[in-house]
Amino acid sequence: MDDLKQRYQHLVEKIRQLERQYGREQGTVSLVAVSKTHPASAIREMAALGQTAFGENYLQEAIAKHHELDDLDLQWHFIGHIQSNKTREIAKHFDWVHGVDRAKIAARLSGQRPGHLPPINACIQVNLEGEPTKSGVTPDELPELAQQVTQLSNLKLRGLMAIPPPDNPFETQRKLFARMKSLFDALNHTGLNLDVLSMGMTDDMEAAIAEGATHIRIGTALFGPRHYPG
Repeated sequence: MDDLKQRYQHLVEKIRQLERQYGREQGTVSLVAVSKTHPASAIREMAALGQTAFGENYLQEAIAKHHELDDLDLQWHFIGHIQSNKTREIAKHFDWVHGVDRAKIAARLSGQRPGHLPPINACIQVNLEGEPTKSGVTPDELPELAQQVTQLSNLKLRGLMAIPPPDNPFETQRKLFARMKSLFDALNHTGLNLDVLSMGMTDDMEAAIAEGATHIRIGTALFGPRHYPG
């Protein structure tokens, strides 16, 4: 618990420091703690420190954690590629999706959202560099998909999400995130009311905050190394 508390407090302080450094309003950058492969007990410990938003991308693992932690008031974010055969369970168990990249997936999530729950907060994933191993729409495809998502009653389009290539130097990271901010602004100029830029992880969060990130997704720096089966 002490190590987790120290890592969490250090990260929150770092986020606030970067907000000041880059002229961001204090408290405008939210932390999504990416808890995939880590046990529910670690999430419970972090929730006791004040963290409420947690990100998962292994569906069955996440559902088990939801059941174990259903006494807590947590906000669950599904991060990454969404397969058609998993939309029903994602629609039942998650408050946010960071990774809508097809109209078909968006329509399934909306149609399968239980009626007693509010609309799912959705971010469209953008593949800035056209990387074949990553999901996401191209910048040219983005406006059409955004308009399609806004027509769905059980999805609320909140913004954009990206996972840029790793290991870029700082200035290259900033240029990529600046492109995301430009796409975000362009959509808002068409009349959309987006308020979320989900971009930035442990190694590029400074560049992301500098260029307007509202949500950063951090895992290993909080929970320690991931423990994959086998």
